[in-house]
Amino acid sequence: MGMSVGSGSSGDEDGYKPLAEINVTPFVDVMLVLLIIFMVAAPLMVQGVPLDLPKTSAAKVGAQKKPMVVSLAPDGKLYIRDEEVTRESLVPRLMQIKSAEGDGIVYVRADRKIAYGDVMELLGRVGESGFARVSLLSQPPSSGASANN
Repeated sequence: MGMSVGSGSSGDEDGYKPLAEINVTPFVDVMLVLLIIFMVAAPLMVQGVPLDLPKTSAAKVGAQKKPMVVSLAPDGKLYIRDEEVTRESLVPRLMQIKSAEGDGIVYVRADRKIAYGDVMELLGRVGESGFARVSLLSQPPSSGASANN
């Protein structure tokens, strides 16, 4: 009768147990390589294909035109761009400019000492001339100015 002597393993053949951990090192290596590839390739994709474009004498599309600015000076004088106009000729002159240049935005500027009613009257006259988009201009406060001014 012989007695069998065990090898000390608990049922696993050859004493190997499965490893249940994921090795992250190869994954990180691959991700870093991809990151470097994209960092090098991204600027090349933005520039596009280099071309030698032909020259033309055609005018630029959408040439910049001078903005339509209506100003109300502290002395009560009205200006369209740099041209002084009277209160009676403001609406006809704006209509004339609109027919020549098309519809756009009219920027209204007024001195801070001008009464609110005068500014509202000016806005109404600009609206009468047919411009649908009117914007008021202001100046941002300087960094050293207080909030009370």
